[in-house]
Amino acid sequence: MTKLRLAIVGAGPAGIYAADILLKAERHFDVSIDLFEQLPAPYGLVRYGVAPDHPRIKGIINALRDVLDSGQIRLFGNVLFGRDITLADLKKHYNAVIFSTGAIRDAALNIPGIELDGSYGAADFVSWYDGHPDFPREWPLEAKSVAVVGNGNVALDVARILAKHADDLLPTEIPDNVYTVLKGSPVTDVHVFGRRGPAQVKFSPLELRELGELRDVDMIVYDEDFDYDEASKAAIAANKQVFVIDKVLQQWRQREVGSASRRLHLHFYANPVEVTGDPSTGSGTVSGFRYERTVPDAEGGVKGTGEFRELPIQAIYRAVGYFGSPLDEIPFDERRGVIPNREGQVLDDAGQQLHGVYATGWIKRGPIGLIGHTKSDAMETIKNLMNDEASWWTPAEPDEQSVLDLLESRGIKYTTLDGWHRLDRHEFLLGEPVGRNRIKVVPRDEMVQISRGEV
Repeated sequence: MTKLRLAIVGAGPAGIYAADILLKAERHFDVSIDLFEQLPAPYGLVRYGVAPDHPRIKGIINALRDVLDSGQIRLFGNVLFGRDITLADLKKHYNAVIFSTGAIRDAALNIPGIELDGSYGAADFVSWYDGHPDFPREWPLEAKSVAVVGNGNVALDVARILAKHADDLLPTEIPDNVYTVLKGSPVTDVHVFGRRGPAQVKFSPLELRELGELRDVDMIVYDEDFDYDEASKAAIAANKQVFVIDKVLQQWRQREVGSASRRLHLHFYANPVEVTGDPSTGSGTVSGFRYERTVPDAEGGVKGTGEFRELPIQAIYRAVGYFGSPLDEIPFDERRGVIPNREGQVLDDAGQQLHGVYATGWIKRGPIGLIGHTKSDAMETIKNLMNDEASWWTPAEPDEQSVLDLLESRGIKYTTLDGWHRLDRHEFLLGEPVGRNRIKVVPRDEMVQISRGEV
């Protein structure tokens, strides 16, 4: 029977689902899968991109754990493609590779002043409060009034974490250093801005409803944003999700406000124009957010009204999407932030298939879609991988031990699935005495040492 030695680079949901789909597929060849991850722990954005107060979403980890624990996949954590292991190495030891490295950078918001001190990317903030080991452990929460630009779930996550009282996050797996910084935040007002109207938002009803449950936080919406056009009325009538979102917002319009110590404002029909700064600080720090009021254009979009407004703020977070990162020796579309591909088959600069190289997940299609999309996306890639058997690489050293020897010879302190179980158990034990589900270990060196049984 033909043997397929497959490398998957990226141990988030996309990579793990791809492995699971391949192992369960009807095929005429035997499969051996090695999963490489640059972090010491698996699960990608489920561990480092989901807010700590979303335990329901983190339940996805249970399904991912079952795949890893099936005994059919080897995990090599703390291994960075392009530094610790190269494309030439993969060709030497495998028949093919799937890249599932996701998208963790912030998409750009190209308006004047976005580079000022006090202007941040939402993805960076999420990585900080989720305890990503490659981000600083401090965060400058010094603003009383904050703007968040974006109308997706990430924007709501950022706004919720900024507005929520730190003590209400204690039952979660929030790292201790993050709790300490959030506890000292002087914030009183968080403003969320979206270009279009309430019927065109990208966040889910569940995310929105959770905002209204925050303790000691007033939810503020503005009547001027609810003069719906016919397209919005039709969307509310035809789409259950839009109907529920409108229902929640209409309930908030009836609430009495003014008693809470913090306020979370939702502004619609607001097109970002400029972040204004305070020149007295030398290089300039954020002092205001300027935007133009928009109105529906009768074609599903919006158009400017020529009315400009400015809100005093001291910090701004852009939550306008994630963006992929280029990989050594792999083609990359700088405009879209993805690996160019045809149904998961990676294409070279001339548009020809790069044999043996595949992509799945956000690095394949961009940062859109939920877990269901990730599964169907992986199925498409795996289907093409299996059909391409004639063009797989012919590795010189396909035996499984050769990869271990390679990593050992380079002095790479890689972590394994057993090591992840060790770290996972350690984090649970850290949380147990204080009644918490877990407390994340943040420093990379400490994660590696625990995983490798060196402490």
